[in-house]
Amino acid sequence: ICDLLICALFLQAEVEETLKRIQSQKGVQGIIVVNSEGIPIKSTMDNSTTIQYAGLMHSFIMKARSTVRDIDPQNDLTFLRIRSKKNEIMVAPDKDYFLIVIQNPTE
Repeated sequence: ICDLLICALFLQAEVEETLKRIQSQKGVQGIIVVNSEGIPIKSTMDNSTTIQYAGLMHSFIMKARSTVRDIDPQNDLTFLRIRSKKNEIMVAPDKDYFLIVIQNPTE
């Protein structure tokens, strides 16, 4: 059990370090980690913004993933980038989590 606890703490520290590294990149406005049900579990943004992005991006990603699989059942969505006039939203979906990064592409 101790080995599992140490491993879990190590992984958590590694995740924290990765999020800090991403957040420090030029133009990054926020990072949100969302579970497979669309519930935010980690965020660098305020609560209302986090909930808004988590909910909307979860449904968008699920639709995009479904579309990719409809086109080719052997395929899967691995990354999604949406660029608008004001910002860019990048999503790296995994089986259990989605990593959402919002950035200002002009910075």
